[in-house]
Amino acid sequence: MSDLPKAIHLREVGPREGLQFEKRVVATADKVRLVDALSETGVREIEFASFVSPKWVPQMADAEAWTAGIRKAPGVQYEGIWLNLQGFERALKLRDVLTLRPSFAVPASSTFWKKNANRTIEEQLEQLPAYVAAYRAAGFARLTLTVGAAWGCNYEGAILPERVVALLEEAQARAAELGMPVGKIGLMDTMGWANPLAIKRLVGLVRDRWPDLLLYLHLHDTRGTGIANFVAALEMGVTEFDTAVGGMGGCPFAEHKGAAGNVCSEDAVFICQEMGVATGIDLDRLIEAAQLAEQLLGTDLPGKVKRGGNLARYRARAAVG
Repeated sequence: MSDLPKAIHLREVGPREGLQFEKRVVATADKVRLVDALSETGVREIEFASFVSPKWVPQMADAEAWTAGIRKAPGVQYEGIWLNLQGFERALKLRDVLTLRPSFAVPASSTFWKKNANRTIEEQLEQLPAYVAAYRAAGFARLTLTVGAAWGCNYEGAILPERVVALLEEAQARAAELGMPVGKIGLMDTMGWANPLAIKRLVGLVRDRWPDLLLYLHLHDTRGTGIANFVAALEMGVTEFDTAVGGMGGCPFAEHKGAAGNVCSEDAVFICQEMGVATGIDLDRLIEAAQLAEQLLGTDLPGKVKRGGNLARYRARAAVG
């Protein structure tokens, strides 16, 4: 237990990950209700909108209206993502509401990225100068590098950790030449290929190579290994994660129909609570938000704790007698 961090930071990504490819149309007002409910849980960072083409992602056609409708809570950051600079320009216009993260994706699988963004790895890296120029013009001085499919790809198989490190080195060198240093690295298990040993191996290599850079993980629960991988990363001292309320989300370009989505926020908060790792999040309120998400989607979500319950309540009940 002494190897676990005392506190961690969870970025809530469920509204964006979970709604962007839902076939059921969710009204903007209901999307706002979900973000507002999450804002009351103690979560400090909520990624909810995706500034992408409404032709390909119609559920995000109302990204601007959604952003305008949320009720900003003190101490909570609200974020969106983009896959190209046109999307960044849309997000930039909402800077009074949104906290923007100057990130750049480096895919570990060309086949996956071709399906996701219609570019190969090299074609993606060639986009970096334009991103750096746009970010610098917006006042940013540091870049976040993220690696998609960092542990494996359903099309290309397992990804060697050395390949991920090499990709990060290449992207970081190019960013340095452009005068924008990297401040943070994100590793994404986009298609649920990781296991606890693989988590520790890649995290260890990245930490050894860049000990001074911040690191966060974005884990999927496609094959039921999400929480195990989350705990393995905790044991390696990782203190920042993306999680999704109810276990919403997934990767529609790569996963089987009906596969579980991201690591579930309330399940992650619960295991941290049980192991003495602080999150600053009210688990009971988070469970209520997960139940609201199910109601709005009209479907069962894969999270476990919203059904099993918060053990703290049972302990309190037992103490009373």
